[in-house]
Amino acid sequence: MARFRNSKKKGFVKSFVKKKQPTVDHITGDKIPKSFVFSRGKLPGPLRQLEMDLRKLMLPHTALNLKEKKRNNLKDFLNVAGPMGVTHFLMLSKTESAPYLRVARTPQGPTLTFKIHEYSLAVDVAQSQLRPRCPQDLFKTSPLIVLSGFGTGDQHLKLTTIMFQNIFPAIDINTVKLSTCQRIVLLNYNKDTKLVDFRHYSIRLQPVGVSRRLRKFVQSHQVPDLRSLQDVSDFVTKAGYGSESEADDEAATVTLVSDLGRVNRASTKSAVKLQEIGPRMTLQLIKVEEGLCSGSVIFSEYGPVGDKKKQEESKEENQEDDEESEEDVKGSEED
Repeated sequence: MARFRNSKKKGFVKSFVKKKQPTVDHITGDKIPKSFVFSRGKLPGPLRQLEMDLRKLMLPHTALNLKEKKRNNLKDFLNVAGPMGVTHFLMLSKTESAPYLRVARTPQGPTLTFKIHEYSLAVDVAQSQLRPRCPQDLFKTSPLIVLSGFGTGDQHLKLTTIMFQNIFPAIDINTVKLSTCQRIVLLNYNKDTKLVDFRHYSIRLQPVGVSRRLRKFVQSHQVPDLRSLQDVSDFVTKAGYGSESEADDEAATVTLVSDLGRVNRASTKSAVKLQEIGPRMTLQLIKVEEGLCSGSVIFSEYGPVGDKKKQEESKEENQEDDEESEEDVKGSEED
């Protein structure tokens, strides 16, 4: 029997190509900083969650799903950081006394070691709020960085300022889009207690003199329920309008240059409101090293005695790395 060829043509399926993140800012021409957030040693459950919160905070220029193994040491992360353009490491560790956060510049340092006195997870911050706010597109752009109280002239505070300024992409105030300013990271240094308050907020703009009822009506595409009202004007002049407008006057107001969303329009005043989204930390800078977790000590909070204590802690961490490498060698020999 004769065979008939299928006259139907197969549809063309376009291959999906994942967009790569740019490595250089197309406006400023500077290299976009990227980061790795990982742990050194074993961490309890709450600190593991803090690690994930810090990864989310550093989005979009970080590895959110970075996989760690017990056998990984610092050299392994450093070897991967070069080809991927990673410029900073954020390392969490835990000793018998307290947890620590180290912020390092790759590949040659310096390294800042912070002692974490207190911390709150993003989940805890959200549970403490009546109306937590965390939109899906909130982490598509990098946060702004604000440093307060670091201008005392001390060398270790200058290094801290430079480190945190370079850990996030720089912005050009003449060309920046208001829609990209969604989050802000605030670091406040108290010279009396020598503690750093670390906070993470979301930025929200509200038009001044507009009630919450009208804002919801403009933002949503749903028709409001007017069955209990006799006239449309009652929807605008209903009680609660005056109290909300007075609350807007107390907040910081700005005049927008361009439109932002469906409510905030150019040449109109809008109230800037911050809502904390976490994580929250209280840090103390205890050590500054010249290299990447090594090298000469530029600053130590506890003096020469503190240096000896930190050297003992670093020896313990090095011993853990040696034990992990020995386990890898044993495992390879068994294979």
